[in-house]
Amino acid sequence: MVQKTKLPLTSSHWGTYRARVSNGRVQELLSFEHDQDSSPIASGIIDVQHGPTRIKAPAVRQSWLENGPGSKTDLRGVDPFIEVSWLEAEKLVAGELNRVRKDYGNSAIYAGSYGWSSAGRFHHAQSQLHRFLNCIGGYTKSKFTYSFAAAETMIPHILGSYREFLDTCTSWESILENTELFVCFGGIPLKNGQISQGGVGSHFQRENLISATKSNISFVNISPVKADLLEEVRGEWLSPRPNTDTALLLGIAYTLHEYGLTDNSFLKKYTVGYEKFLAYVLGETDGIPKTANWASNICELDPEKVKDLAHKMAANRTMISVSWSLTRQDHGEQPFWMAITVAAMLGQIGLPGGGIGFGYSATNFVGGQFTIPPAVAVPQGKNSVKTFIPVARISDLLLCPNEKFDFDGKEYIYPETKIVYWAGGNPFHHHQDLGRLMKAWQKPDTIICNEWCWNALAKRSDIVLPCNTPLEREDIALTPRDPYIVKMSKLTEPYGESKSDFEIFKGIACAMGVESDFTGEKTPDDWIKWLYVETRKKAVVLDLVMPSYEDFEEKGWFKFSDPKEKIVMLEKFRKDPIKNRLKTPSGKIEIYSEVVASFGYRDCTGHAIWQEPCEWLGSNQTKFPLHLISNQPDNKLHSQLDHGSYSRASKINGWEPIRINSLDARKRNLKSKDLVIVFNDRGSCLAAVVLDEGIRPGVVLMSTGAWYDPLDPTIINSTCKNGNPNVLTPDKGTSSLAQGPIAHTCLVDIKLVDKPMPGVTAYDPPRIIKRDGS
Repeated sequence: MVQKTKLPLTSSHWGTYRARVSNGRVQELLSFEHDQDSSPIASGIIDVQHGPTRIKAPAVRQSWLENGPGSKTDLRGVDPFIEVSWLEAEKLVAGELNRVRKDYGNSAIYAGSYGWSSAGRFHHAQSQLHRFLNCIGGYTKSKFTYSFAAAETMIPHILGSYREFLDTCTSWESILENTELFVCFGGIPLKNGQISQGGVGSHFQRENLISATKSNISFVNISPVKADLLEEVRGEWLSPRPNTDTALLLGIAYTLHEYGLTDNSFLKKYTVGYEKFLAYVLGETDGIPKTANWASNICELDPEKVKDLAHKMAANRTMISVSWSLTRQDHGEQPFWMAITVAAMLGQIGLPGGGIGFGYSATNFVGGQFTIPPAVAVPQGKNSVKTFIPVARISDLLLCPNEKFDFDGKEYIYPETKIVYWAGGNPFHHHQDLGRLMKAWQKPDTIICNEWCWNALAKRSDIVLPCNTPLEREDIALTPRDPYIVKMSKLTEPYGESKSDFEIFKGIACAMGVESDFTGEKTPDDWIKWLYVETRKKAVVLDLVMPSYEDFEEKGWFKFSDPKEKIVMLEKFRKDPIKNRLKTPSGKIEIYSEVVASFGYRDCTGHAIWQEPCEWLGSNQTKFPLHLISNQPDNKLHSQLDHGSYSRASKINGWEPIRINSLDARKRNLKSKDLVIVFNDRGSCLAAVVLDEGIRPGVVLMSTGAWYDPLDPTIINSTCKNGNPNVLTPDKGTSSLAQGPIAHTCLVDIKLVDKPMPGVTAYDPPRIIKRDGS
């Protein structure tokens, strides 16, 4: 048997693995020798790599093929597909793109194409799609991410940048040596830390959490879900009502001021606008002092707990971590702004082990003590189209053409959309209110996707082009979010007639006369080498050492040396705020932003404020008495590999689990493993009960990622059999500023299903009509 370290490597968003291959199939994915906490998610691809969900050949929805663009769009998800040749598929796509470009302009092509797809830097589906479309004049794009759109828009107004500080959060090494109290809003969920965009060489979140416990760091987990912090950490669990983090932080701020615990010298030297914010906290502007008692009434926490936490934070070197999930609620801009404000009041920003951090273990890279590789990406060219949407406004785009929308201080107009082209993502996973998305999905003339399996997106497209999986092509894992560069080996031959995204777009580009522009007259191997060589050139400028490409290829991986100095967020700014001024108008931390105030938004003012969410447990409504938390799954990345064995093993009798406190279960006469329907006015889905005392009473927990599977696909808002919680979540922007998603602002109820239900069909392919008519 071949020695493990001699086996070929592959990389994914959930880890790096050695592959054992025989008879043309990947039989086993083994942990990379430098990863001590590898994720088991990878095992989910082995049984589906050649399974019945694979797309064998290009396929076109029957009504579209027989009657043309825009035909019977209500039958998307119902119609059978007809297999066609690659030559015919390329001509159909090229012809439709040319028709729409000529009649409506390139702005009528929406290709935000949000999704993670492969960790490989070259075969990155979204990059390939955007490069191709830019060769023919461009497309309407999307801006920012579902993960933290509210922070991406808001934090630059406060700190001058978001990504810069996300990538340089204070390292665990600094925390282990200096932090005394770690307050984590939204927890530190290790299940999320399995993932990192662009690849993971070594998982380090669990090891650091356990080391922190040994270093006697005290943890406070502020979340309705106890499991959001590792049990071995033995942290204190505070479980406020969901969506009330801002109110809790305001109560802490009032207490800090009340007891003279604020660092006024820090506020004066490094911030602007504190006086205006303080007037709000004291109630001078609205008549409501934001006392601990006021906060406790909103959060349903003991006011003494609020006061005690404020005193502990002031008495210790304190790290405040805000989970990315906090942004995915109504007014999701406010918790991050408020957490930065409290950190500034404590005066510990820029100190080793103190201040603020954005989502420890939200992905693996946050808090890493590693050199950021100067990773080069495939050039995407120039997009000549200026229209865009905030990423979570896809349904509004399709339903409301030519209507105005606000975003970050300006007013824009949704363009008319005739084509949607998606590669490497699944909107029927990550978007909210899927019933509304289904209505919107009937509006475009044509929906095209590159996909490797018959998921909910592929079944609801008009033209489906089968692409490879990462196991079926050479690539390179190269990202600024991980110190490892990994050669991704081709492990098996492509399934059926599938091609790489590069080859797919090369064929369409040829049909449109832009093949040379798209390929750059390079092969995939040429491009992979180019990415490495160009990265190495940038590394030389930064005095970073990388081996030659030939040496890298032979070894299969390379790791940048870790920096000697501990990474401390905003340390340089603290040491010299003049030389290292922030990229804000004042050059300082903006507790009050004149810019944001000038926008005149009622739902996002010039400083952090508490505003009631559009639906929450503190409202007067009684129809839906449970708050649904739809968090990230622990057995897959988003909806990827939901059909694989590892994900399906966690289902209960084939149903997606829903976790509920026994108090709420008893009120509804529910017991463990009961099949229930979860419902509100937007939709419903099936789930199986799991009793969990680690869930706050009044809250239910259902992870995202289950493939959308309506009971009757001809009916919009039909019950999802497979338990996709986004049939329930609201499709509304966080505010006029960011327009981010608010999936975590969602009220539901549940009840027992007392009749037999049809089984899940999410993993069944649609009816396929072969080329011979069979």
